[in-house]
Amino acid sequence: MKPTPTYANKPTSDNPRDVEAWALAEAARRLIDAGRNPDNAEALRAALQLNQRLWTIFQAAMTEEDCGHPPEVRTNIAALSLLVDRETTARLIDLDGTKLETLVAINRSVASGLTMRAENAEVPAQPGQPAAPRPQAAAPGRPPMVPPAPAPDGPPAQRQSLSISI
Repeated sequence: MKPTPTYANKPTSDNPRDVEAWALAEAARRLIDAGRNPDNAEALRAALQLNQRLWTIFQAAMTEEDCGHPPEVRTNIAALSLLVDRETTARLIDLDGTKLETLVAINRSVASGLTMRAENAEVPAQPGQPAAPRPQAAAPGRPPMVPPAPAPDGPPAQRQSLSISI
């Protein structure tokens, strides 16, 4: 049996979204740290395996009958999990710490999305545009509408953001 890993920091909240965001950020941090030391293949392997276990938990949660996410969110999380699996397998084969950008970027992006709050905060302004109010929470079961950046040759199209919470 493997020993329980120790953590430099711990989540500061019991909110599941915050814990998930913390876990993704911690996995990204470990990947970055392992990638900085190319002579320590075991540290890289351990960081990759930790990240893979985390994403396996997300995959399994999407298959539960009582999963409260709509089918399109479940499908998106499953597809993202498959990408993480393929990338992780490739890195476990070559143990190249210089090729971790994809995994780190995915973890950071999802963690960032999990920590976003729809509470009267403002969306940061795009260059040349005023700040816009953050969209209010959508109806249960539907992700909130987020106005996209304007297209260079026409009006913006409305798109739904991907909300991930496991």
